[in-house]
Amino acid sequence: MNVVLRLVSAGLVVLVAGCSEPEYPRDPEDTLVRAIDGGLTVGVSAHPPHVEVSDEGEVTGPEADIVTGWAESIGAEVEWVEGAESELMEKIKLGELDMVVGGLAATVPWTTHAALTRPYGTTTGPDGKQVKLVLATRMGENALLSSVERYFIEEGLKP
Repeated sequence: MNVVLRLVSAGLVVLVAGCSEPEYPRDPEDTLVRAIDGGLTVGVSAHPPHVEVSDEGEVTGPEADIVTGWAESIGAEVEWVEGAESELMEKIKLGELDMVVGGLAATVPWTTHAALTRPYGTTTGPDGKQVKLVLATRMGENALLSSVERYFIEEGLKP
């Protein structure tokens, strides 16, 4: 009987130790923690009316509001980096950006460069069909992606 009790106790210890792992999902590069501690670097490609960049560098529009609202909710500052979509996607792939915004459709070809959020809204495409809109985050930074998507839910954002 003592042997069985010891085996069960050992199994429980292993099970409880497994529960003490850090929270999931994780960011291998600690992007969410870094954003909270210091700030968030967001690539922006002007795509009116979703996001616009003034001559003075001011970023406005619904996507800018989403990013700044989410950043405020986690206590992060946003640093905007303007560029062409292709340039920004290369930078996010290299880990130089945390997010990219710019009226991205859910069907963008950048899934080897970035993780796409679930759709937060829709727009009408050039062909007159509905297009679901997404934001892009660093590939593999799942805590960051989950945090953004929780914000979508809290704000009632959906396609």
